[in-house]
Formats: sequence, C-alpha cells, structure tokens
Amino acid sequence: MARQTRQQRRARRAQSQPALAGGPPVRPPARPTANGGEEPRREPAPRPEAEERHVPGSGAVHFVQEAWGELKKVEWPNQHALVSGTAVVLVACLIVGFYLWLNDELWKYVVQHVLLR
Repeated sequence: MARQTRQQRRARRAQSQPALAGGPPVRPPARPTANGGEEPRREPAPRPEAEERHVPGSGAVHFVQEAWGELKKVEWPNQHALVSGTAVVLVACLIVGFYLWLNDELWKYVVQHVLLR
C-alpha cells in the first residue's frame, strides 16, 4: 500500500473532525491490527517479588563477607610501586604547599600595602 500524501491525510482528518472549532482535540480512531481487531492495550509487566527475605541484623555480616571477597580480588602494589607512589604524593604536596604559601604572601602584601594605606 502506498503512503498517503500530506494533502490526503489533511482531507481525511478534516472529514473525521467535528465542526466545532477550538474544542478539545478528538482522539484518533484505533488503528487496526493484522488480525483485524483493535490495537491491543498494553498492561504493565508484573513486578517480580523478592525471592528471599533476610533476617534483621544479618546485613552487617553479609557486608563484611562481600567486602572481604572484594579485597581478595584487589591487586595490591609491591614495595617498589608503594615507594614511588608515596614519593609522587609527597612531591605534589610540596609543590602545592609552596604555591599556596607564595599566594598567601602575595595577598598579604597587597592587603597591607595597597588596601590599608
């Protein structure tokens, strides 16, 4: 079946619309389906119910068991990686600390000698 043109769709809508202008929009008729009936209504899927309820207070035990299992999967660093990582952090802290100290001294000078004069 060929697709309808825009003009054909407008004409079909004009025939099916009531004569009242400015009224509420009319719901389009139900589309036919392959078996000739109306379009089936969709119902929400049923929610699966919880299969197993946990005893109150067992959450902490379950958490510790799962945390221990995750810690077993961790690839822990060797001594060389630990030392080099620590050195990188210390150097970064020194650089940031020096920058903050320098910035503090600059603003202290600006406040004391420029703003308070």
